[in-house]
Amino acid sequence: MALLVGLWGIRRQGTLWGDEAVTYAMSHRSVPQIWHTLGHVDVVHGLYYLIMRGVFGLWDGGLVALRLPSVLAVAAAAVGIVRLGQRLGGTWTGLLAGLVLPLLPPVQRYAQEGRSYALICALITWASCLLVSNLSRPKGPDGGRARGRTRGWVTYGVVILTACLLHEFAVLILLAHGVTVFGTRSTRPMRRAWGITAAGVLTGLLPLAVLSTTQSAQVDWIGPPDAGEVLGFVVTALLGIVLARFTGRSRGPVTLPALALPLLILPTTLLMLTSPLRPLYVDRYVLASAIGFVLLAGSALDRVRLRVTAHDAGTKRRVTCAVALIAVLAALVPVSAALRKPGSRQNDAVAIARAVQDIAEPGDGLLFMPSRRRVWTLARPDSFVALSDLALERTPVASNTLFGRELSPERIRERILTSTRVIAVRDLEGQPLDANTREVVKRATLDAYFEECASRTVTQARITVYARPGHC
Repeated sequence: MALLVGLWGIRRQGTLWGDEAVTYAMSHRSVPQIWHTLGHVDVVHGLYYLIMRGVFGLWDGGLVALRLPSVLAVAAAAVGIVRLGQRLGGTWTGLLAGLVLPLLPPVQRYAQEGRSYALICALITWASCLLVSNLSRPKGPDGGRARGRTRGWVTYGVVILTACLLHEFAVLILLAHGVTVFGTRSTRPMRRAWGITAAGVLTGLLPLAVLSTTQSAQVDWIGPPDAGEVLGFVVTALLGIVLARFTGRSRGPVTLPALALPLLILPTTLLMLTSPLRPLYVDRYVLASAIGFVLLAGSALDRVRLRVTAHDAGTKRRVTCAVALIAVLAALVPVSAALRKPGSRQNDAVAIARAVQDIAEPGDGLLFMPSRRRVWTLARPDSFVALSDLALERTPVASNTLFGRELSPERIRERILTSTRVIAVRDLEGQPLDANTREVVKRATLDAYFEECASRTVTQARITVYARPGHC
């Protein structure tokens, strides 16, 4: 199911949104170039770029190669969910939870994106399997069992550290696992073993965390969660708590709710609570929380199955359950189809590049406002070669950055004034304006010496043609 859903419409009609364009561009740089770039920007995604560099080194299959690792990761996560559900609630709980996972709209979305979130979800799933296995391991004095326990905790630590190195916010799952460990009937040696492992993971993550603080400007775009996001999370958390009341009897010392509820609730809660100090909540950062929801859903569906298949279950109950299932699946079809359309992502770098190519004339000046929107050139750089990037001093590759290095404000102003027509690629109206000197100079020079001739909106970009008075 996960493979079929993931491969359905994987090309998304040839579209590529900004973050995926970054992955594609970075994965086609050499390893030394990637390494030097990470010193300036995007260090939190460095391991993922190196992995994708290896993928494209084996097969440069364009959009399919870009997204196929995420599809396979969701399939691996589904297998892990089946294993977890089987261990905690029985075979049917595992199977039903595994079937629910690839149908969730957020999982469907990130199963088809060239970013690290699906891979993190898979690693967290299997780390959870290892955690349950370690906590369920029988006690014994012999050395073989002791070595087995040590090997199990080391493996758990390596898997969850890898997830954290792919994106440091995966460490929130480690905290959720801690709640599980201390909230179950685990022994003191088990708690000590988890504590030592967690300390090792945090130690391994520390260099990345320290370095990423020097690049914190990258998350300045994140705003506080809006009312819809908060309400959606509250509803999901309450639904999870309700589903937990319908879980069957767990097999072993770890109960299904004890693992699932912290995974579902804790990471999102912590990120949302940081918003007054520093907004950091983005739904994809906590995609792995879906693991908790599908485990609870699988267990609740298993209870429904048992009631429906009981000998005394009436026809009316069977029909009601069948109709409800069909209704849920039918409701998912429009959502699933929409996720595979070009407009399903924030922006489409391919469409933006095509629009610039259509509207521009050879020799026109080009401005990105703000400069980070130059990332939209990464999808189709050939679309911009006939234009003069007026603010650019060094290209992204030459400067080991994502957006290139720009000239001084004075030089930018001089170069703008040498142009008759300028194509400005900018954010939509209403977005906050960058206050740095270069961006202020761009806006002020265009306003003072040029007039707006035409404007076109393409996804999240506004492409505007400016010309000297009388030259529109």
